[in-house]
Amino acid sequence: MRSVKLYVMRHGPAEDNAPTGRDEDRALTPAGRERTRAVARALLAADEAPLTIIASPLVRALQTAEIVAAVTDLEKRVREAKEPGGASGAVEIRREMAPGGDAVGLIRELVQSGRKRAMIVGHEPDLSMLVARLVNRAPEQGMLKSMVVGVKVEPTPADAANGRSASSVSAALRFILDPKSLHWQRD
Repeated sequence: MRSVKLYVMRHGPAEDNAPTGRDEDRALTPAGRERTRAVARALLAADEAPLTIIASPLVRALQTAEIVAAVTDLEKRVREAKEPGGASGAVEIRREMAPGGDAVGLIRELVQSGRKRAMIVGHEPDLSMLVARLVNRAPEQGMLKSMVVGVKVEPTPADAANGRSASSVSAALRFILDPKSLHWQRD
């Protein structure tokens, strides 16, 4: 099992209320779409674009994931990279990324599958808590809308040495990409 470059991304800025009145139906605003496109372009330019994108089923997270996939030409890059673990080039929707979901279990699954570069798109406060749990440090302002935190995740040394599937993971912060300034804070 190898390490995974994990990209933890919060959905882009969304409308305050959906026409249906349901929180899960709130869509990205035009400014939210543009901010997400800018972040995706920055990831691609820095050779940090994911080969797998997994999103919450909520509309704003799914739209964010689809924008990143389109801007980074995910499908083509997956074909060229021959990504292991069943990556198809399409955005995957997983309940684990919905508010209150088990993102840690999903991350273990990504490590076990051998995926190299995976993005998960979700919501606050879950993402700040996830990042803090992984690297013992959360972004100072929490996860801003469209923010990306890059984390290197690998199986624990005991699991790797014994050839066992990853029952737990270790992680290290790689970077934080500020969505407003597009400033990279690297660790």
